[in-house]
Amino acid sequence: MTTEATQKKAWIFHGYAASPEDHWFPWLAKELDAAGIPTTIPALPASEDPDPVRWVDAVRATVGQPDEDSIIVAHSLGCLTVLRHLSTLSGPWRLGSLVLVSGFVDRLPALPNLDPYIESSCDVQGLREHVGRLTLIRSDEDPFVPTGHTDRLARLLGTSAQVVPGAGHFLASEGITSLREVLDAVTP
Repeated sequence: MTTEATQKKAWIFHGYAASPEDHWFPWLAKELDAAGIPTTIPALPASEDPDPVRWVDAVRATVGQPDEDSIIVAHSLGCLTVLRHLSTLSGPWRLGSLVLVSGFVDRLPALPNLDPYIESSCDVQGLREHVGRLTLIRSDEDPFVPTGHTDRLARLLGTSAQVVPGAGHFLASEGITSLREVLDAVTP
């Protein structure tokens, strides 16, 4: 009898006007790699002028059909993009862990230039049943994503958001270059 070993793998998706080298993304990738979980931080195209089709296509090309050993972490607009990809999957599929940091599906008053991106529909109905571990993380005072937006997304996904006091929008410019809460959410 042979057993096939499975390998956990992780992807971290940045948000608007960000890159793989920003914020807490490199720290998390290094921590996950050290824990034996190969991690990729793909660059989403034209992050200063995001296109929903191109971004979802990039997530699809990177992740494809996830499995129980897949871990996806996303920040801000990356959350909406990942949710859009997952909502297009058909047939039986299962994602091991999904962590959404400052996630939302509603317009952002502080960033009206993103309205065209956000207005494209995203139906999260039924996604929860496909995800093993689901974690939403928000700050108590986010200058870009109102706390109620992340709380509403959490309710739509059948959970509640974990609050990190004083973390703003989880940006390096706000002093956030590591994020233990995300690491704890994806490692046993």
